[in-house]
Amino acid sequence: MPREEADTQIIAARRYDTFWNTGDETLARASLAPDFVDNTLPAGRPQGIAGPLAASRLMRFAIPDLRCEIEQMIVAGDRVVTHLRFHGHFTGRFGQFQGQGQTINFIATDIYRVADGRIAENWHIEDNLTLQQEL
Repeated sequence: MPREEADTQIIAARRYDTFWNTGDETLARASLAPDFVDNTLPAGRPQGIAGPLAASRLMRFAIPDLRCEIEQMIVAGDRVVTHLRFHGHFTGRFGQFQGQGQTINFIATDIYRVADGRIAENWHIEDNLTLQQEL
């Protein structure tokens, strides 16, 4: 793979992962293709760019100081795999539950297919069991 192509893929992945770190929706819109597809769409989440935006808002409502760090990144062909760690404190609301300042610390792994410098598809898995226990 040419270095320029790998750099473009890394930039798209870092931009999107920085969206998860900051909540800056401009970064999500810049990193996701207009016809972005979430191949592991959770029930109730809208398909396309609207899905991650809604998920981020929901998470930040529950965990206002939410942060996301890239622990590992692997680039292979048109795929980028990122291993992410999310952390913060549950001080907001999640459904019926009001946070009491509990520490949040869970992982997620994403596989992005990058095309034309943007993430066209995503497959993801989150450690929701740990998150639910922490909430």
